[in-house]
Amino acid sequence: MRNDLSRALLSVPSGALEVPSVPDPSLMTRSVYFSLVVPTYNEGKNIRQIVEILSRLLDQALPNDYELIVVDDDSPDRTWEIAQQLMSDYPQLRVMRRQTERGLSTAVIRGWQAATGQVLGVIDGDLQHPPEVLIQLLQTIDLGADLAVGSRHIEGGGTSDWGFVRRMLSRGAQLLGLIILPHVIGRVSDPMSGYFMVRRAAIAECLMQPFGYKILIEVLGRGNVREVAEVGYVFQERQEGESKVTWRQYVEYLLHLAKLRSRGRISRLKEKFPIARFLRFGLVGFSGVFVDMAVFYLLRAQLGLPIARSTILSAEVAVINNFFWNDLWTFIDVSRRQPGIRPRLKRFLKFNIICLAGIILQALLVSLLHDAFGVNEFASKLVAIAIVTFWNFWINLKLSWRVTDLK
Repeated sequence: MRNDLSRALLSVPSGALEVPSVPDPSLMTRSVYFSLVVPTYNEGKNIRQIVEILSRLLDQALPNDYELIVVDDDSPDRTWEIAQQLMSDYPQLRVMRRQTERGLSTAVIRGWQAATGQVLGVIDGDLQHPPEVLIQLLQTIDLGADLAVGSRHIEGGGTSDWGFVRRMLSRGAQLLGLIILPHVIGRVSDPMSGYFMVRRAAIAECLMQPFGYKILIEVLGRGNVREVAEVGYVFQERQEGESKVTWRQYVEYLLHLAKLRSRGRISRLKEKFPIARFLRFGLVGFSGVFVDMAVFYLLRAQLGLPIARSTILSAEVAVINNFFWNDLWTFIDVSRRQPGIRPRLKRFLKFNIICLAGIILQALLVSLLHDAFGVNEFASKLVAIAIVTFWNFWINLKLSWRVTDLK
């Protein structure tokens, strides 16, 4: 085996998980524009293909101005060794073998600490993130974004073969994230994405304390990220090797949110509450009360339908009324960017589910205030309506008609 410097492994940075504003001179060979970290564990069957594809794409987009950094957590299948053998054929490739630390998030940060690029990125090593989307992400950075995220939840995005349960777990985790950390999670449509790039300046000197696999929320929560952009991509099923997605990842995601909320220093932009939009939403909701009552009267007094059926049908007609006016008035700026029947139907279904959850929440609040604290039943109802109105507005703002600082 030849023993040349081109195949030497990168030294593993130690100490705090903090990306320097200027690359460490002891680690730097030469500076480049873009550094892409590929964290791996038992990806020996995929590493050759991912390196070949990424190198071919970036050789065309950024000739001699990028680096690939494979950070391997001492894989039993010796992924790091396979990657090291590729270095003579791919001069932009660098390899790091970690033997004392574990975890995707810390692997990404250690890779960024050893990187020399002005823009830092991450992509999975299992080919589930389509490499060609990198070029679009780079273009959004060139247009001024501090953070460019590959998203499964915007136009052009999706999941190739996810089951209903996995989809619901993903969306449920996002909803809980909006409740726990709305100013962080609400800035992107896909907070659980592991496919993104960020300017070094946006996270430099920010102490990272990641927990679990979801490094993006750490970047959003602790970095100084101003402009965010998103590019849709379709998440692919794994071709080789075993999936690492388990229920534990969702638990760690929620614990990470709680950690950021309770003890972490969250750097966030001052975000003004959209009062004008909220007032329009409230007026639409007020009109829905009259629609609900009118339809209920028609069904009961004129058609003689049972009370339960009349209640359900009149409530649904009111929901349709509210969705229609919110789509055409309250959130018209968003609706215009999402034309077509299918996007509108998706917004309507989300709106329906959120309103249903709001009804359940209202019932629980009324019972809690009246039964547990002895508050007058009508006062309890008014308080519950106020809380649920805010709930419906905020969750619809972030999910049904997503309004973020995207550029």
